[in-house]
Amino acid sequence: MIEDRKTRAISLRSDFVARLGIGLYKCGILAAICLLSSVLCPLAKAEGISVHKAEMRLNEDGYQLSASYEINLTSAAQQALAHGVPLYFVGEFRLTRSRWYWLDEKIFIGEQTVKLSYNVLTRQYRLSRGTLFQNFASYDDAINILARQSSATILAKLVKEDSNYIVAARLRIDVAQLPLPLQVNALTGKDWALDSDWYRWMIRPADVALRGNNKAE
Repeated sequence: MIEDRKTRAISLRSDFVARLGIGLYKCGILAAICLLSSVLCPLAKAEGISVHKAEMRLNEDGYQLSASYEINLTSAAQQALAHGVPLYFVGEFRLTRSRWYWLDEKIFIGEQTVKLSYNVLTRQYRLSRGTLFQNFASYDDAINILARQSSATILAKLVKEDSNYIVAARLRIDVAQLPLPLQVNALTGKDWALDSDWYRWMIRPADVALRGNNKAE
């Protein structure tokens, strides 16, 4: 009788250890999978707009400012777009000349508005600049074009090669052109926080003429 009890106790302990070992093994496998997933899976992109690259170029007609942005719409903006609400983006550029003895001289101030819209019936995206427009079959294609902004040409005679200038670029969504209920949400929450803020860098036109461009990355 005593031997049977000992045998059963040993058997139960062995079974418990075996199950515990299998449980720990499974936990280890699960932990390894989670760790591997965290390494291999890309991090979710932060919502908003940020400057990727900005530059000043020189061509035959004069100077031109350009910037490319990382655009990741918020879920609220994506839902509104998917339901046919157009989104208006304003690209802005400024060029000022530094003066130690007085206020900075404003050489160029320009902006352009681009409308991004989605046609539910045709399932196409459209970018519109005034009367000009371009259709896209995919959202990514439309965003890639929207992300590249350029200013009007600045006449070379307005820029002194031996002076230092400050260039500023910005891209933002114009919440004033949203439907009224969305405007209220944009003013009271972060669902419409789509503004790169001003990105500034200093250039010297003489260097632009020599290198062909002056980049800020």
